[in-house]
Order: sequence, then C-alpha cells, then structure tokens
Amino acid sequence: MTIGGDIPTAATPTGPAADDDRPLAGIRVLAIEQYGAGPFASLYLSDMGAEVIKIEPTPSGTQKGGDSARQSGPHFLGENDSQFFQTFNLGKRSIALDLKSPAGRAVFEKLVGTADAVMNNLRGDQPDKLGITHQALKAVKPSIVCAHLSGYGRSGPRAAWPAYDYLMQAEAGFIALTGDPDGGGTRMGLSVVDYLTGLTTAFALTSALFGAMRTGRGRDVDVTLYDVAVHQLTYPAIWYLNEGTTTERRPRGGHPAVVPCEQFPVADGAIYVMCMLPKFWHALCEITGLPDLAADPRFADVPSRFRNRDALAAILDPVFATRTMADWVAAFAGRLPAAPVLSLAQALDNPFLAERGGIQKVDHPAKPGMRVLSNPIRLDGAVMKAKPGPGLGADTDALLGELGYDPAAIAALRAEGAVA
Repeated sequence: MTIGGDIPTAATPTGPAADDDRPLAGIRVLAIEQYGAGPFASLYLSDMGAEVIKIEPTPSGTQKGGDSARQSGPHFLGENDSQFFQTFNLGKRSIALDLKSPAGRAVFEKLVGTADAVMNNLRGDQPDKLGITHQALKAVKPSIVCAHLSGYGRSGPRAAWPAYDYLMQAEAGFIALTGDPDGGGTRMGLSVVDYLTGLTTAFALTSALFGAMRTGRGRDVDVTLYDVAVHQLTYPAIWYLNEGTTTERRPRGGHPAVVPCEQFPVADGAIYVMCMLPKFWHALCEITGLPDLAADPRFADVPSRFRNRDALAAILDPVFATRTMADWVAAFAGRLPAAPVLSLAQALDNPFLAERGGIQKVDHPAKPGMRVLSNPIRLDGAVMKAKPGPGLGADTDALLGELGYDPAAIAALRAEGAVA
C-alpha cells in the first residue's frame, strides 16, 4: 500500500446521466441557514437533486449580509465567499432577502407557495418570531414541511440559547469519552455533532416530505444538536442506564470491551487493528508470527484478553515496530480489519480515496479547478458531480422573475432594501 503520493485520475464514474435523474429532483427547499449544521443538512438534499434556495440576510449597516460562513477564513474567494462557505453550499442557489420587512415577507410567502419545504438552523426562539413554522405558513401552502434544526429546541428554558458543536461534545459526554486515560478528555477534531445533526435533519425533512406527499398535509419536524449528541451515546448509555456501568477512556483509543482493538506503534507511525471476532484474533496471531498466543490461557477469549491487555501489548508492540504501516496493511489485507493511522494530509493524498472518486474539481469563478470532496452516496454506482456554491444573492433576480416580478418591481424591492 502506498501512503501519500500523487493522486491518480479517479476510476469511479462521476455524475448520473442527467441532474434530473437524482432522487429528489423536482423538490424545492428554502433554507434559512448559516455556518455548519444547517448548510450540511441541505447540502445532502442538494446533492440528491433538490433545488435548495438559500435565503440570506441582506446587507445592513456594518453587516455584509449573507451566511456568516461567507466571512469565515482563512481562505477567501473574493468578496463574500470563502472555501469554508463552499464546503457546505455546493450546488445551491441564493436570494438575499429581508424577511422582517413587509415587502420581503411577501416575496418569501410567494416562494413558499412554490416550495416543498422550509428549513432553518436558527436559535430555537426564532422560527416563531419569523413566522417560518408550519402553523404560520400552512395558509400559504398546507403541504409545506418546516424543519427546524436548533441547539436545544423551540420550547423550554434553553430555546433562546446560542449553541455550538463543541458545547454539545462537552455536555453530552463526548469529551469525557475521548482521549488518553492518563490525560484529560478532549473534543473530537471535527464538528461531528453539527454533521450528525445535519444528516438527521436531512433524513427527518425527507421523511416528512413523503408524509406530505401521501396526505397533502405538512408538519414541523424538530432536530436539536443536544438531542442528537446524547442519542449518539448509544450502547455506553444503555450500559449505564441499565447496569450503572460507566465507560472510560481506554489506552491508545481502544475499544471499551474488546482486546486487541486499538492502535499499535509501527516503524513509521501507527496502525489500528480490530480483532472483533475470534477468527480475526487467530489471523493476527498467524500473520504476526506468534501462533502460540492463540493457545496462551491469558489470551484465550475476549474477557481474558481484556484483563491481560497490558501483557498482550508488551508482546505485540515489538513485532509491530519491525514493519511499516504499508507493510502491515498489505499483510492484513482482507484477513484482518486494520487501517493505517494517517495525518490529514496523508488521508487526503491516499490513492484509494482517488480511486473511489472522493475528490473532484469544480470551476469556481475565483478559483478554477477548486478541489472539493465528493458526496459519499453513489447513485447507480456513480459519484455525483459537484457544482460551485452561489454568490450572495446570485439568483435574486432570476427567482423574483420566476415569481412574476418585472424589472421595475425588482428595482423597487432593491431600492427599499427588501432584496439585494
């Protein structure tokens, strides 16, 4: 196995036969969203073929307007755009609209009449204030689905609280579960709660759309960062709730119950090995040249190996140290679950990622050939072709024209600050 090196041309085909062949083609979603979790949710909807229209704030005073992610550095793409913004907004459209002005509200309600869903990731107290709930919009369109992604929900004492991923990792126990047992807990290196909540919201919205298509009635669906974070505690939560068992951090990022299932140091870094089944334990003994380990009573079964983890590591460590990551992955390939522990750069330069079509190029006006990550879902075996995210208000005029506004009316809306 090669770690790093040049990325070859992707062998995986890119793009279905036509954009309108995607599963959500013909679905229109209005997204009142910003930064990470909400845009990540609607990114999946867009990739699946939905027309996602970002409704972004108009500039006001010292505020530049738009999704705050447009101003997130360090890598900018001209005015009101950044690589951070592009990460979460590929393939969407944008209208700059003041939802709080009467004229802007009128435009919004006309858009709702053409849409299937309205989603947002605002603070929990905002949807009611802005009138973007099903109760507020059902007179415009009874079948409209309204999805709300918030920190702590739309009711209760925390409805107005701002919320961020790292706070959820702290309160839901993620930080306590992550890191070396001899040190303090640490947050995960990525905003995993944001992304899990985004995926949950995309699923909830799509499910509600199916219901609306069946019954003709829309509804509100609510997903919170906090609820999703706690739900991800899964089996350690069940163990605690039923047995009082508290799962602790394990050495080398090890599994809470299975050994060996952890990192091992090798000649040029580390490799993660997972002997989750008896056959994998026997394969490890054979491939490492230690067949007698399988018969050693200290390591006869999972509980024994767990109790004698330090003794087992002392035997395996010198053997693993004799070869490289690539050597061990090649030796284990297909017989024992194992993976090299790669840096971010090594992970993205991995030839296997290119073989999977995991990276592609989009022609952004400020950065032609900008490289982006492909959606992990394959449609009929093909990677979906990505498109650049929109400029702020790039589709304002076109969308207003679709709604019946003529150039003079659009100019009047712009002059009063209802659109930009």
